[in-house]
Amino acid sequence: MPATAANVLGFALVALLLLEGAAYWTVKLRALSAGGGAPLPGAAVFAAARVVNLLLLGLGVPLTALAVADDPGSGTIPGLLFTLFAVLEHVNYFHTQLMYDTPEDRRSRRRNGRRRAHLARDLERARKLGTGRPSADGPGAPDVPGEG
Repeated sequence: MPATAANVLGFALVALLLLEGAAYWTVKLRALSAGGGAPLPGAAVFAAARVVNLLLLGLGVPLTALAVADDPGSGTIPGLLFTLFAVLEHVNYFHTQLMYDTPEDRRSRRRNGRRRAHLARDLERARKLGTGRPSADGPGAPDVPGEG
């Protein structure tokens, strides 16, 4: 894969999203091992990342798509694919869980439909605890029983 602007941009976007996901799970697991009842440590950072991601993806998708339209091939198509994967990762982390790893997860999805992403639920909890009221975008989908 040549290191063109489109390919580097797409790779950078997906790498950023994967690093954010790794950071979230590191913070979440540390909080759980420390007793875990408090809101997500660093919730404001993740809330800001959600907004910054939208801006970066809003620029990255059209730029890589234009690059593919201008010169399709190995210099641009991998970048577009990376960028689209970054969009899916953003949705998976900040909105709706797209990945279901275990057979029980898949059965639950068939019975109950898609569920909100863990990070989205943690950010909502942090907003409620921080202000004493739900956020303007509503309470969202309920948690699946037995999840925390």
